[in-house]
Amino acid sequence: METLVEPKEFVESLGFVEDRQNTLQALDLKTIDEPVREIVGRIALLPHCFTLQSCHGHFLSSLDEDPRSLARLPFRDTGPVRYRIAYVAFCLENSPRGRAARQALARIPEIDADYVQFGSADWFWERHPNSYALQVEPARYATLDEVILSHAEALHTQHIRDLFFVGLEGFVEEQLRDPGGGLTSSGKSG
Repeated sequence: METLVEPKEFVESLGFVEDRQNTLQALDLKTIDEPVREIVGRIALLPHCFTLQSCHGHFLSSLDEDPRSLARLPFRDTGPVRYRIAYVAFCLENSPRGRAARQALARIPEIDADYVQFGSADWFWERHPNSYALQVEPARYATLDEVILSHAEALHTQHIRDLFFVGLEGFVEEQLRDPGGGLTSSGKSG
């Protein structure tokens, strides 16, 4: 996510439906970090949204640890921790439902604005206009995809990461439950 920038405004994108179909056809849930699979699978049910990439976030306490390890950090201080960020990148349709989804996603950082960011990533946007990312890491490192944290800060980041995915699950449930995406019959947010 080395290019996270402020969230960009929606633009016209005539290729959304085809991009979504191609992405969903290529989607192999087995390649996604196990704790994120169900969320990504459920996002695939949303006609106004699809995921581009995701990572559950990895906390590595030693150099020989598997970089894709999903192990939780021990509570005892084991020294500095290499953290590979948790994130989900989305492409949204430029439609009332897509804009309502963007507003809902932009509220997720309220969990802890110092550790959860919402924005656009230039390299996703170049291929998929109207793409956005949510990520979890200390704000001072918001443009990096891997950082070294103290053990105490890594524990806090892990806690926020867990809350982040609960919030994302809530977003998906809300989107699936409300076919209007929080819109009134006039197409405006209610």
